[in-house]
Amino acid sequence: MFRNIITLLTFCCLSFHLNAQEVELKKNHPERHVVVKGDTLWGISSRFLKDPWLWPKVWKLNRSQIKNPHLIYPGDVVFLDYSSGKPELKLLRETITLQPGAVEEPLQKSAVPTIPLNVIAPFLSQPLVIEKDQLANSPRIIAGQDNRVVLSTGTKIYINKIEEEDGLNWFVYRPGQTLTDPDSKEDLGVEATYLGDARMTRYGEPASAVVTKAKEEIFIKDRLVPAGDEAVTNFVPHAPDADIRGRIIKIYGGLAEAGPESIVAISRGAADGVEIGHVLAINRYGRVIKDPEPSKESADAKTKLKELNFDVSNDADGKPIVNFEKKAEKNDGLALEPGMIKLPDERVGLLMVFRVFDRVSYGLVMQASEPINNKDAVQTP
Repeated sequence: MFRNIITLLTFCCLSFHLNAQEVELKKNHPERHVVVKGDTLWGISSRFLKDPWLWPKVWKLNRSQIKNPHLIYPGDVVFLDYSSGKPELKLLRETITLQPGAVEEPLQKSAVPTIPLNVIAPFLSQPLVIEKDQLANSPRIIAGQDNRVVLSTGTKIYINKIEEEDGLNWFVYRPGQTLTDPDSKEDLGVEATYLGDARMTRYGEPASAVVTKAKEEIFIKDRLVPAGDEAVTNFVPHAPDADIRGRIIKIYGGLAEAGPESIVAISRGAADGVEIGHVLAINRYGRVIKDPEPSKESADAKTKLKELNFDVSNDADGKPIVNFEKKAEKNDGLALEPGMIKLPDERVGLLMVFRVFDRVSYGLVMQASEPINNKDAVQTP
């Protein structure tokens, strides 16, 4: 005989003025949701909350729980409770007490992740954003088995030098695209292309290894980097405490535009205060247009622009040519030629940062009301 014991566990409380940040219920929200396989914490929160990244603020988690927030499992029921006079989200979890005897138990359930890990898995450890010429001092492949030019899975490779204390497992990389800040034109780092994995078979100078995985063709002179620690897979979405502003500098997947579950690189990293789990708003940069009814300007436009540190030259007809690209290097605000107006930025989506380098970060687009473009702005929501 089975007896069901229903336990109510507080999931989170919705306070409408918590930490000076409003938490609002979403319009047309459900009264309850049964958690199913494939759900994510972000997806569940977005069913109830207008701003789903605010759930850590209202979940009453302690520090140890925040490090591992996966507390919800398929079969649990998230529901709205109004018994306290204000809406609260609670978790209904059913446990079963069995009679003594032989018991068949299902395999342990997998907890619901914060975001879809299968989408970001290839980016949790690869590729690698490094400083320019950083790979120059990394171990390099000097020869392949039987004078092979293309080195594939199962091939023995020879490396100039690797000692035993350096580690057993390695990634193979090749310097790739340079990532540049679209505003300052400063190089932020080089995105090294991940080629495959190698496992050491002999240490020393030279050393030898076996290619255990080849994602792309591997050649002599390609570089090796230690495999490193296990990637972070537990994420707690939260808005940055500071004002962070940057740009999308790359969209992955061979697409010109990004949408939900697309991966992008942004022009800010740990040096700018970006952390894993930060949620940033994506804004369409307001274009500059000509005022259809401009006011009369008595001063010479060219003189004014030069005073604002813009480069101004003349074309063949004597008309001024302005290099507006230099505004970010010399001016904090946007200086406009008389008669020009900058339209306001418009929010078009949200992203969550899941991997951070010194000056570049990778983010997953969580919401998009319009296609996301390269050079769209990102900032603290």
